Amino acid sequence: MPVKSYKPTSAGRRGMSVSSFDEITRGRPERSLLEGRVNKSGGRNSNGRITSWHRGGGHKRRFRKIDFKRDKRDVPAKVAAIEYDPNRSARIALLHYVDGEKRYILAPADLRVGDRVTAGETAEVAPGNAAPLAKIPLGTILHCIEMKPGKGAQLVRSAGTGAQLMAREGSYATLRLPSGEMRMIHIRCLATIGQVGNSEHENQTIGKAGRSRWLGKRSNVRGVAMNPVDHPMGGGEGRSSGGRHPCTPWGKPTKGHKTRNKKARSNPFIVKRRGKK
Repeated sequence: MPVKSYKPTSAGRRGMSVSSFDEITRGRPERSLLEGRVNKSGGRNSNGRITSWHRGGGHKRRFRKIDFKRDKRDVPAKVAAIEYDPNRSARIALLHYVDGEKRYILAPADLRVGDRVTAGETAEVAPGNAAPLAKIPLGTILHCIEMKPGKGAQLVRSAGTGAQLMAREGSYATLRLPSGEMRMIHIRCLATIGQVGNSEHENQTIGKAGRSRWLGKRSNVRGVAMNPVDHPMGGGEGRSSGGRHPCTPWGKPTKGHKTRNKKARSNPFIVKRRGKK
């Protein structure tokens, strides 16, 4: 999955890079697994006011139904195709089960068309297979990890990511997440073997502002470039650094300010915070 660069025929092309899409084996998605177009809020709430800045526009997309629960236990499936999904950074794999059902899963690295995958307690340790944490050997690289049994995968779903199963004690297993955080997860939670594919995604360069707009990302104006009436860091004769600690338009500190709830119910399950040595 190499990254493809362009000749600098224009300012926008200079430095731009995209995925080569070499691993894609099918251009059109499976119609039975498609939903209507993705609803876009443009960052606005029910009153029409912008509550999430720098969102809006973007190319039209259709949503692919991804099987994050892997609840079709002990039924083998064959990988029919590796496809592109505009709604995520990872690739998706189309599975054809022996009973005729079709489903999408996130395509892990080293998964190829024609491979066999399954989910259940008896699944082998092979890319694409899913099993409870109690049945997976220590040291295995995992993705698509549940946080509650049966709820569906919530952790480690973006391109190139993988978590490592470090230990098991009692009813909980300890995993090292891509951020470096060490976290305990119940051993009945399901996880998929392997690392998420398309690891070269992080090496792509956007190249121009218009490409960000295609992705639904609007421009971000610096606070120091605004007037004092619009931002606490605005104003000043000529260029200035703001004259105060960086903050949001509403005065909330940024760049190091901790926003996590100190009374979060998940605090006891975090063995080591990310970034801590």
